Amino acid sequence: MAAPLQVAAEILEFYGESIDESTRLTSSADGHLELLRTQELLRRHLPPAPATVIDIGGGPGIHAEWLIRDGYQVHLIDPVPRHVEQAKSVGATVELGDARRLSAADGSCDVALVLGPLYHLLDRADRDLALAEARRVVRPGGIIAAAAINRYASLFEHTATTWLVRDRVHDAVRDILATGRHDPGRKGFTAAYFHTATELTAELTAAGLRDLTVYGIEGPAWGQLKAAEQHTGESLIGTDMLGAALSAARLAEPYPDLLAASSHMLGVGYR
Repeated sequence: MAAPLQVAAEILEFYGESIDESTRLTSSADGHLELLRTQELLRRHLPPAPATVIDIGGGPGIHAEWLIRDGYQVHLIDPVPRHVEQAKSVGATVELGDARRLSAADGSCDVALVLGPLYHLLDRADRDLALAEARRVVRPGGIIAAAAINRYASLFEHTATTWLVRDRVHDAVRDILATGRHDPGRKGFTAAYFHTATELTAELTAAGLRDLTVYGIEGPAWGQLKAAEQHTGESLIGTDMLGAALSAARLAEPYPDLLAASSHMLGVGYR
């Protein structure tokens, strides 16, 4: 029997106690931008409902919820017990599990979403394993969609929030830019890996995804949106400023050089 896989304790603590992931994409304008763009990008590629979607590392079910409303059958897997309990309320079937070792049978799903695991797996071998598992459980011709945090996101974010003037934050951002890693034990976020567009493309290609497209999710204006909301203390959800940021993300899409300006990237390919 294979040895059990280990999820870093700080990841379990971060999502289980420190923050509530269930509100991240709905409580701020930049989070709302990420949600809207992820929805519109995935809907371009998803097969018609009812198709089966395995939501790997699906957290508390933010994406599972709208997929179910769209008519899809969703099975959600996450390593954080709090997330699994929260996801039960959205109507998905749920399972406590690890992206690197899925219980689903070969070719049993039409779509595999890997929207969280890649940036919590610091080692390339673990990311390769998670992508191999996602590909394994998708039928031939099915879709795999994987998200990554952009290597430059922390620079843009902490400039917008002005935290970059703090030595601790400055040094963490410097190291992320140089290595892609936010190492275990550093404050502010859990251990994480930040991809360049070239790296994400290479990893998804090595995993065997065909007809791959990599998108910038939020586009180039998310940092200004975040700064305006935080520094005014006013919600910008539903405002023209959010609409402008959404338009900017759509306009930036055809230009690969602008992938580096998004906070997150989404790669979509086929088995």
